[in-house]
Amino acid sequence: MHIDHIGIAVKNIEDAVKTYEKILNTPCSKREIVESEKVETAFFQTGESKVELLGGTAPDSVIKTYIEKRGEGIHHVAFEVDDIQAEMARLKNEGFTLLNDSPKQGADNKLVAFLHPKGNHGVLVELCQSKK
Repeated sequence: MHIDHIGIAVKNIEDAVKTYEKILNTPCSKREIVESEKVETAFFQTGESKVELLGGTAPDSVIKTYIEKRGEGIHHVAFEVDDIQAEMARLKNEGFTLLNDSPKQGADNKLVAFLHPKGNHGVLVELCQSKK
């Protein structure tokens, strides 16, 4: 398991891409819309890990709701796993609360699942597995 990416919720993804291109001194490597989540993503490769900017594409987007409650900032930390089903079962057995019962399609050709932040000291944890 390693950190795959850190997700950052932003109000305006165009402005945020320009900001992070300057901060990281590299262009955005990939952009994608995840229709099921009403989210637009922008990725920056930073060594072995990535920074993912997340902007809502609709008023009822989870990201827009998150920003209304908490403001812009770090939204989640994602850990790459080899077998997402096994990790979900292991963590559930350890007493963690999963936000979804099975993995779902995420950005960057990944299957994803989330752990509720209340059990993780306030941090939303994403598990992700590359689709083969």
